[in-house]
Amino acid sequence: MKQIGVAIVGTGWCGGIRAETCAAHPLVKSLHLAEVRAERLEEIARKTGASTSVADYKKLLERKDIEAVFISATPEDSHFPMARDFLAAGKHVFLEKPIALELSEADQLLKAAKDRNLKFTIGYSQRFNPKFAYVRKSIRDGTIGKPVSALVSRHITRSLGKKISGRIKLSPAAMESTHDLDFVLWCLEPARPVRVYSQINYGVMQATTGAPIADTQWITVTMDSGLAFVVGGGWTLPPGYPNFSTTWIEMVGTEGALLVDDSHRDVVLNTMGKGMQLPMSTMPGEPVEHTYAGPMAAETVHFLEAVAYDRPVMVTPEHARMVMEVYIAADLSAESNAPVTLPFKKWPEKIQSASASQS
Repeated sequence: MKQIGVAIVGTGWCGGIRAETCAAHPLVKSLHLAEVRAERLEEIARKTGASTSVADYKKLLERKDIEAVFISATPEDSHFPMARDFLAAGKHVFLEKPIALELSEADQLLKAAKDRNLKFTIGYSQRFNPKFAYVRKSIRDGTIGKPVSALVSRHITRSLGKKISGRIKLSPAAMESTHDLDFVLWCLEPARPVRVYSQINYGVMQATTGAPIADTQWITVTMDSGLAFVVGGGWTLPPGYPNFSTTWIEMVGTEGALLVDDSHRDVVLNTMGKGMQLPMSTMPGEPVEHTYAGPMAAETVHFLEAVAYDRPVMVTPEHARMVMEVYIAADLSAESNAPVTLPFKKWPEKIQSASASQS
């Protein structure tokens, strides 16, 4: 069995999960951490028995004993330079979404990985949710016939929404619905998106932050096969179980239909201290003693195995770029109140201006 050296850059919520998963896996020979918060770095290093723990990720670039890197750092504008640097150093890279903030950056990363024959993938963890995988299977094996309609609706709590939108000004489409855009496009491949129309609704986020941040965003995507699907997402649910997420899926075909309830109402905890809660309801999942409830641990192991055994990655960077193009088109559509045609002939000027104002 080949063992590999692994680095985790950013040991927050998701990075901490990935670090603990890697530390417990027999394919990992050594674990190396980079985290700017000293207390968190010390905590995760202690939990995982990491070989290296540093504040500056650049100290890991030239280490020959590191083959694979998980980039889980925030804010999201750090993704491109970190991924660029590790690919240039010859490391296989797993990058949390989004792949980049500009399509030109995504293209640079794709080329760097291809030129060096490196594994490069994006963290669309919902592909490792068994319910989601069952939907795709039922389409691919013909169980429900030819798809004619699809709907995904996902919502998270406002506390998590404020946390996400507070670190970078990206929309619900880019930060939440991106998972479901990836999922439906994955189900429907090789069909590709050709038109996007989107609308947004304002409420709690704008009122409490004073910034033009939408509560919800609804996206209609038309494919070159003729099928149109709808994805909706929001981040203003009332407080609940920490980081609660709820999803509903409808996939209708010519021979049947799938209705998937991923609202996490199957386990209810009711205590005098905290009232009713819905445990194991976060998108990434969480440890439950000897096991793990949720998709992120399996996704982490998948990348370890892809590197150690030279297997294909589940999410290709080309697919992640296509998802990025769709949510950029959704934001442009919501702003202009008009459909947007794909693929882009050139990088949209409005997105260029927005990117320049953020940098």
